[in-house]
Amino acid sequence: MSRLDTVLKQLRQQGRKALIPYVTAGYPGADITPALMHVLVEAGANVIELGVPFSDPSADGPTIQAASEHALRLGIGLPQVLDYVRCFRNANTETPVVLMGYANPIERYDLLREPGAFAADAAEAGVDGVLVVDYPPEVSGDLAVQLRRHGIDLIFLLAPTSTERRILQVAERAGGYVYCVSVKGVTGTTALDLDHVRETLARVRRHVRIPIGVGFGIRNASTARGIAQIADAVVIGSWLIESLAGKPPAEALAAASDLVCDVRRELDVDVPVQEHALKSGHPKK
Repeated sequence: MSRLDTVLKQLRQQGRKALIPYVTAGYPGADITPALMHVLVEAGANVIELGVPFSDPSADGPTIQAASEHALRLGIGLPQVLDYVRCFRNANTETPVVLMGYANPIERYDLLREPGAFAADAAEAGVDGVLVVDYPPEVSGDLAVQLRRHGIDLIFLLAPTSTERRILQVAERAGGYVYCVSVKGVTGTTALDLDHVRETLARVRRHVRIPIGVGFGIRNASTARGIAQIADAVVIGSWLIESLAGKPPAEALAAASDLVCDVRRELDVDVPVQEHALKSGHPKK
């Protein structure tokens, strides 16, 4: 069983929901990412989504675009992202790491090395899942085979506009979890409607049997709790990245910790006390 499957199954058994923060590799500084990943886990994250900087994103709003541009100016690309994961794995072999990005960096990585190099190197680094925004199911075959060969899950996006056919395609091919976009738009939007998300998830659950995470538009802990009541996982990105902007490393790490702690606390409000004890390893009296 993969790290993703193990963690998501354990959370389900505990009646808890997965908290999946997204951070752009190399932001807000070139050397902060492994430490930031550890801080997020200590604060209550269950899975880390690590964004691969790319110059021409199609699904990212201004906040993540700016973070990617900043990281690119610092020389952060896919090789450096894999190095960050290797560094993180030196101290953490349990928390799943998912790379989220676009096809171009992966294709260039293989072009400069050999076909399948990305999948092999990602597995060696300790990557558990890959989400490629511009690889819909019908064009993801080669990458899916390569990732599967190395035990890495290929994660797909679904949106409120996804057709029944697309949901079926994703249900047949997805691993780890399915990432449902909460809104029609890019990351960072403020137009999230829980009723519309609930309707989307009802359509998706008719066919998808693996966990479903929801992201885009989650801007506060109460909204995260609302999403957790109808989904298996909550993904926070732009809100978290905004909390890091303009801060020196120590302050950025503290801000990330505070934000994720607040969300984790809100997600666990309805969880029985004994489950918190199981998580921490300290029995409650």
